Amino acid sequence: MTTAIVTFFILGYLCIALESVLKINKAVPALLMCVVCWTLYACGYAPEHGADTSAQLLEHLGDTCEILFFLMGAMTIVEIVDANGGFFFVKDALATTSKRKLLWRITFMAFVLSAILDNLTTSIVMVMVLRKLVDDHNDRMIYGGMIIIAANAGGAFSPIGDVTTIMLWIRGMITTGGVITELFLPSLIAVLVSGFAAQYYLKGSLPAVNHTEESLPAGQTPGDRTLILCLGVGGLIFVPIFRMLTGLAPFMGILLALGILWLVSEYRCNRNALFCDNSNLKVTSLLARIDMATILFFLGILMAVATLQETGVLNSFGIWLNEASHGNHYLVTGVIGVVSSIVDNVPLVAGCMDMYAIAPSGDYGVDGLFWQLLAYCAGVGGSMLIIGSAAGVVVMGLEKISFGWYLKKFTWIAFIGYIAGIATYAVETLFIH
Repeated sequence: MTTAIVTFFILGYLCIALESVLKINKAVPALLMCVVCWTLYACGYAPEHGADTSAQLLEHLGDTCEILFFLMGAMTIVEIVDANGGFFFVKDALATTSKRKLLWRITFMAFVLSAILDNLTTSIVMVMVLRKLVDDHNDRMIYGGMIIIAANAGGAFSPIGDVTTIMLWIRGMITTGGVITELFLPSLIAVLVSGFAAQYYLKGSLPAVNHTEESLPAGQTPGDRTLILCLGVGGLIFVPIFRMLTGLAPFMGILLALGILWLVSEYRCNRNALFCDNSNLKVTSLLARIDMATILFFLGILMAVATLQETGVLNSFGIWLNEASHGNHYLVTGVIGVVSSIVDNVPLVAGCMDMYAIAPSGDYGVDGLFWQLLAYCAGVGGSMLIIGSAAGVVVMGLEKISFGWYLKKFTWIAFIGYIAGIATYAVETLFIH
């Protein structure tokens, strides 16, 4: 029965990886894979070992829901800020007539924003702003490539910047202070090395930007926009602090931030009921914009990976991988990073979390070398192919960048940055600490 479970998991995984070819949303194979794997486990594997399948299922569902509620809360906060024009300031901060200066400004802005928001949201915001600054599509594709690299690298050193770091953080394998202090420099070096290579694709100047004031929604004041921005971004930043102060799961902190932001938004709407009655700024309307397909994808893939943990497949594979690499964590995580550019990094990290148990200390301890390397490699490694990350997929769709174009122009750029970041982490670990 274990063979059948693994077979269906691989088939589902292939369907997810070939989403653009099959034209089927990746949530579909993820959900089907989840149900089939658990059904096979319940019918064939569990009875033989006397396992209580329902109890096991609910236990894994609890762990998964921590991540899902966190993501839904964060997505809602970002939607509220975006709908209220909170990100309009980005355009003015980036404006310049130099193509290379614009590249660096976009790179650093994406790097910083993705650490506070997430790489997917940052990519959408940056591409929308980019369209207001650059008319030439060929130039925008170059900028889009760097947005992908910068957004993924920025998310790798923040506990809330990428789904994979969120997963590791929630499970207690990395801490806020540990991941920021240890991975900030490697992530920054990865971006700098890639940026220096990418800038040679750009030459010349851009037309001057027309600094017209963005129109505010009816009834909204500049103060309203600033208040929503500060509460939204401040709430996201406060989540790690909330966890340190209370010890509660991170999704409780994100729900607190969402509740306060929602309360202020409702109060502002009640202050001008005529404006808000049919407005798309009402939070109840914005909830419809949450990407539920992505949430269901995470539910399906994380629960499917759980069946591999229960059957012992992941543990056996982890032992084999360690033996094959002779316990070299740089090699193991480096390969995982490369593979994450081909297939989704969420199930890869989920699998690693179940393959290797957290230890009281050492390389597998909290903030241990293995977990920090995994956070970096899974996040930054996804930039090597345009389909390797959520940021890449969204930029690919928005700017119509082909797989082949990115492979030719940016895969090598992302790779040298990736290697430079690993080397930086090695120097930090071996010589500085």
